[in-house]
Amino acid sequence: MSSSSVTPDRHPDDVTPDGRTTSGVDRLITGLSWWWMATPLILLTPAIAHAMGFPEMREEFGRIFGLAALSSAVAAPAMGFVVALVGPRRQARRRFAIMGAVSSVPVLFFWAFGVLLAECPDGYHC
Repeated sequence: MSSSSVTPDRHPDDVTPDGRTTSGVDRLITGLSWWWMATPLILLTPAIAHAMGFPEMREEFGRIFGLAALSSAVAAPAMGFVVALVGPRRQARRRFAIMGAVSSVPVLFFWAFGVLLAECPDGYHC
């Protein structure tokens, strides 16, 4: 039996520049990182569409895109941290912890000023 039939074929895209083979965990970590980095684009999509001449996009779907961006900002770092914890990736854990800290600032800002300290119209009690 030849040695080429014993070893699995490695695809050139599966090898990093330092010669290490990437795994599914590494691909998942990369995908979650890209998802987190797309959060501002998700948030700004209705405003961009409005500026391009589609005002109904902002009116109809603005809230949905805002909630999608909020859930992306929270879910991607949390899921990435768990994946990096299960597949022992110390550097990725550190990266997702930083992502969570960065995401927590606007999330807490909107929660504090949009929900807790929202101004009530005259005659209503919050």
